[in-house]
Amino acid sequence: WVTTEGGNGIRGGRVTEPSRVGNERAGAAALAALAGGKVEATDLIEFQSRGRVVIIGGNEALEFASRLQPPLRAQVLLTEGEELPGVPVIPQAGRTLRIDGHLGAFRLQLGEPGKPNAELLTADLILDLETEPRLGMPMKPPGYLCSGTDEPGLEQAAEQLRDLVGTFDKPRYFNYDASICAHGRSGQIACTRCIDACPAEAISSLIEKVTVDVHRCQGGGVCATVCPSGAIRYSYPQPRDTLEQVRLLLKTYRQAGGLNPVLVISADTDGAPPPLEPHLIPLEVEELASVGLETWLSALAYGAESVLLLDRGAMPERVGEAVKQQIGSAGEILAALGYPDSAVRLVDEQSLSADVEKAQVAITPANFSANGGKRQVAYMAIDHLFEQSTRARPMVNLTVGAPFGTAQVEADACTLCLACVGACPGRALLAGEDEPQLRFIEANCLQCGICTRTCPEDAIWITPRLLFDREERNRIRLLHREPPFCCSECGKPFATRSVIENMLKKLEGHWMFQDSKARHRLTLCEDCRVVDIVQDPQAMAQGVKGETLQ
Repeated sequence: WVTTEGGNGIRGGRVTEPSRVGNERAGAAALAALAGGKVEATDLIEFQSRGRVVIIGGNEALEFASRLQPPLRAQVLLTEGEELPGVPVIPQAGRTLRIDGHLGAFRLQLGEPGKPNAELLTADLILDLETEPRLGMPMKPPGYLCSGTDEPGLEQAAEQLRDLVGTFDKPRYFNYDASICAHGRSGQIACTRCIDACPAEAISSLIEKVTVDVHRCQGGGVCATVCPSGAIRYSYPQPRDTLEQVRLLLKTYRQAGGLNPVLVISADTDGAPPPLEPHLIPLEVEELASVGLETWLSALAYGAESVLLLDRGAMPERVGEAVKQQIGSAGEILAALGYPDSAVRLVDEQSLSADVEKAQVAITPANFSANGGKRQVAYMAIDHLFEQSTRARPMVNLTVGAPFGTAQVEADACTLCLACVGACPGRALLAGEDEPQLRFIEANCLQCGICTRTCPEDAIWITPRLLFDREERNRIRLLHREPPFCCSECGKPFATRSVIENMLKKLEGHWMFQDSKARHRLTLCEDCRVVDIVQDPQAMAQGVKGETLQ
């Protein structure tokens, strides 16, 4: 039996033995339905390794290199110790070392390029035997191995090296749409969430956009989870395939008579999940961090009473912090909707069974198809949870880092130059249609901060929050307006009053605008200004240039 409290969307209680048997059958039916699903194929990335190995270390590297047999061909980058006969050696000799590349295409730069002691090594594989690996990122590039110098460790390293000779393929794990990327605009860098979170350090800045090294990307997926716009999307599987799996699992479970479904998400790289209670429905994904806010909330909207993320300690620290930030945002949203803020949470194997007794979400399940972009899917789930709740607040203030929020403008400082409009990647900021205006659509705001960095007057600021009313969230809101400044000759509007006033003030001491004619010229539209210059012999004689307002 199950007890329900009040109609507030919260459920608690226990399941009897007959229900347990029914849940076992329903769970089996759900997993059987999932087994028949199809995942859309993706591109493959190819690696070619011919067995050229650079071993970084001291005397232990020299000894180990002599043991390797073809097709492996070893060269030692000697950090300390003396050379041995018969082993190709490059002494580091106090030179700096920079390592780039990946399996089949490593580059090791010794010394400063262009200097007499500089040297460039190339390799297919790198074995690092130092106590502190030269590459410190949590997820090393494919083909970069680290090993202890004890005999079991060296034997394992030799086997791994042999297995990495040949031609290999891996999926292309991501898709990137630079047109909606919030990383940078107009030379200003704002959002760096994917760069900061990537454990492979495969993402770097190109100022206006980011670039992802497809060979170093290993499918951690946290970049897609933290991306506020969906510019980076996980592509194997596609987000819609994962969400369809979630919908199918929960729908089949319910139709088969199952009660109290709880979705347990785990990484298939961690191995099969432990034995679960019958109402705990497992979903294995490539990496635990590859699914985020929109997936968790959609699972609750589809009828899961909780979403448990099974953490077995394999996530790098920076990835774990990014996931916890997303879970925090989910908790803030759920609490404001009147549901338990712990309905989405990280658990370990020891607490998995005991943890499910916490209060859970109980609503009429949604059946929407998650074919839209990341934000559209999140809003569909949030809207359904809002409609089902009887205790929802109209708005929730969120912690900094959340991908939803508002923008405000200091009217006295804003000149309506509209630099923020041109920079906004989410099209949340809009210009006026018939008069100087700055307008705003809150549903589109990514909270990336590009507008605040672009504004020359520091007149705009952003605040993370979420409006639950769909119409209010999508309404075009006026942030600032001004009457237009009209040309003092023809009367045509061509700028805002504050722009002209600021221009006149800033140019008061400029030598080109000391006479009244030159200052008056600033109050003319482009056409009238040209006519005025041509008709002024003094201006023509001085070769006045660049007076046209930009």
